[in-house]
Amino acid sequence: FCWRSEMKLKRFLLRYYPPGIILEYEKGGALKTKSIDLLDLSPETDTEELISAIRKSEPLITASRVDQVKLLIVRLQEKLGQQDNRRFCLFKALQAHILPLTNVAFNKSGSSFITGSYDRTCKIWDTASGEELHTLEGHRNVVYAIAFNNPYGDKIATGSFDKTCRLWSVETGKCFHTFRGHTAEIVCLAFNPQSTLVATGSMDTTAKLWDIQTGEEVSTLTVSQLSLSLSVSLSLSLISHLSFPLISTCSHNHPCPHPFVNDFIQRVHTLIGHRGEISSVQFNWDCSLIITGSMDKSCRVWEAASGKCMATLAGHEDEVLDVCFDYTGQLIATASADGTARVYSAVSYQCISRLESHEGEISKICFNAQGSRVLTASADKTARLWDVQSGVCLQVLEGHTDEIFSSAFNYEGDTIITGSKDNTCRIWR
Repeated sequence: FCWRSEMKLKRFLLRYYPPGIILEYEKGGALKTKSIDLLDLSPETDTEELISAIRKSEPLITASRVDQVKLLIVRLQEKLGQQDNRRFCLFKALQAHILPLTNVAFNKSGSSFITGSYDRTCKIWDTASGEELHTLEGHRNVVYAIAFNNPYGDKIATGSFDKTCRLWSVETGKCFHTFRGHTAEIVCLAFNPQSTLVATGSMDTTAKLWDIQTGEEVSTLTVSQLSLSLSVSLSLSLISHLSFPLISTCSHNHPCPHPFVNDFIQRVHTLIGHRGEISSVQFNWDCSLIITGSMDKSCRVWEAASGKCMATLAGHEDEVLDVCFDYTGQLIATASADGTARVYSAVSYQCISRLESHEGEISKICFNAQGSRVLTASADKTARLWDVQSGVCLQVLEGHTDEIFSSAFNYEGDTIITGSKDNTCRIWR
């Protein structure tokens, strides 16, 4: 009875960002998938050596499949080798809300996006036309945290200063559930990959898990006030990457109604080293590394498996307000209240480039999917596009009349959304 005979490869799916090949196979009558992540792939990678290494670790790649795999790798290399000299033009300026925007977010395909606002609403927009599709009304205070349940994109979660989270239908704009239980503002949220759970983080020093189907609370994760931002964000990041969170313990006052989930909730590590409040935290693609940005003016890189601090990235002259990895986890970007941003290697921890020309603090930073460009949003009323390697400012996106709180690339990297304190959002293409 051969293990390989149980599994039958049906087809390959290509993933450009980060580069990888998805194997769709049949096992025991059920269709399943697994991925071959090629995070170190470059146009110069020796395809023969790579295929040999893949075959050693993946039994589904038999001799008869080698030519197919080679063609897929070459396609990925061609995609990685494409030059991106795109300049963005203002496509639409939308008078989105009657009060300042808090956050913006794309669905996976980039066909639509959402905006949250101090006016207590979240709005769904069509990216191609700039048309407002739905206004999600019901919150009684600022709508601060917003998210699609990507990659599905059929539901939206909104977290508010009214201490509730709401789950909405993208198609109809109707509210499925209102999640009640937090005793202070909800400041962050995330879906798990299967879109069965949503996690909310609150200033009441707890994160809560909610069942999307029933609307019931699954568990409460308790954190300390001092490390609220770090602990909540780690909990939510793990929800985004894993089937179950592995970061904090259930509250004794709020037992978990789902014992199976409770079995998996445990504290893994406490990351100690920063001397100031944690402002931002993120995992890399394979969850092997964590980066944290802090009010102590530094960013730290941690090994997720051991909790060990691998490096402290210093150099900013003021608080680090946002941090992020690129899709492959090879690069790290930091944004600071000193008006500058930096790009570091996640391998050598050396500074690759310094992004200097903003005239106000930088509150948000993100890479495009290709990892060749960085987008920054600033209090100087501009968003700026930068070349990762040289640090040259390629374009200034201007026109907002007040601070830009949030900005985002779509998955393909050919559309940008900016959201501002001036009550508007802008689509750049």
